[in-house]
Amino acid sequence: MASKRTTVRDLRRHNRSLLLSKLYFDGPLSRHELSQLTGLSAATVSNVTAELGEERLITEAGQVESDGGRPRVLLRVDPAYGHVAGVDIGETGVKVELFDLAMNRLATVDHPLPKAPDPATAVEQVTSGLREVFAGFENASVLGVGIGVPGTVEQGEQVLVHAPTVGWDAVPLVSLLQEAGVSLPLFVDNGAKTQGQAEMWFGAGRGARHAVIALIGSGVGAAVVTDGTTYRGSTSSAGEWGHTTIAYGGQQCRCGALGCLEAYIGAGGVLARYRKVRGKEVPGEDEQAQFAALLEASSKSKTAARVLDETAGYLGAGIANLINLFNPERIVIGGWAGLALGEQLLPRIRSAAGEHALRHPFSQTSIQLGSLGLDAVATGAATLPVADLLEQGATSKLAKPGAPNSDAA
Repeated sequence: MASKRTTVRDLRRHNRSLLLSKLYFDGPLSRHELSQLTGLSAATVSNVTAELGEERLITEAGQVESDGGRPRVLLRVDPAYGHVAGVDIGETGVKVELFDLAMNRLATVDHPLPKAPDPATAVEQVTSGLREVFAGFENASVLGVGIGVPGTVEQGEQVLVHAPTVGWDAVPLVSLLQEAGVSLPLFVDNGAKTQGQAEMWFGAGRGARHAVIALIGSGVGAAVVTDGTTYRGSTSSAGEWGHTTIAYGGQQCRCGALGCLEAYIGAGGVLARYRKVRGKEVPGEDEQAQFAALLEASSKSKTAARVLDETAGYLGAGIANLINLFNPERIVIGGWAGLALGEQLLPRIRSAAGEHALRHPFSQTSIQLGSLGLDAVATGAATLPVADLLEQGATSKLAKPGAPNSDAA
């Protein structure tokens, strides 16, 4: 098979992408540093940065003294070049956030969702959230909207979301949003993967080449990062860690199978286990409030303490499986339930992982909490259009936010 011929245009885009990415993640940097770090010639760096400067994508960021010569000008990506929106469609609500290109958060809105929301309700809340965050930024240029969803995403001519735990089967989410009036570029991915990208870019995963970023909330998932790239599998459904079997013939999971890890460490599974032992509900208006109440009760209630200790044990065993399978250097625990559990029980979780993992790979793996908090999925979703910009070398045109159904998104 003949190899693809590299054109001048391909080379130009590669150089733009390489320099832009280096400035985005490691800037500000001088032209001399860019040449050293990328291996590009000084002339190429000078020409490409001049182009990017004329397009206002990069800007000067002060000067640094050089060895005996004139001070060197530092360059960085200009945060004001454009904006991105990130959307977290969770099982209990929709979070929509607006960022500048440096990922400074400019606006946030939250809308609740009913249990197992139908696609139309989710779309309505997303479009409403976009209108709200764009209020006051009507003249802003927008790179696109990234969306994290609680299910697997089938990429193709039509983007389809498969989320059986909320009753979604091949939902054409992008088409539904476009029909609702959203005309901006849309990027959709699994929420665990968007959280993973956020933690790898800006959070607890930064600097690691091999990592697993776990999301534990109502559902359970993971982003497996190997050699700096998220592993997706043949149809992009890799990372469904919550639906690996932890107990053969065990508790029924929402997916219909028996013994899934999610049925033991997902918030609903933990609360159900307490309810079965105690014979009554945990007080609280919703799942998150009930989970918080269970954690608080553990200092007084032996039943609550035992259920949470078991949960930490199951989570540790699940982490051991990840260590044995993928040999990561770092495991990051995120998601609202994962962060709450980890803040209280991280030593127990680490201990349980050590009891079940092979000794040598376990000794080389750190287990820690995510650092981006409850915004990680939305933040990661917002990086999807940024990643596209960096990959393309910023050759795409920006759009103005128009609003869904009323000229605003």
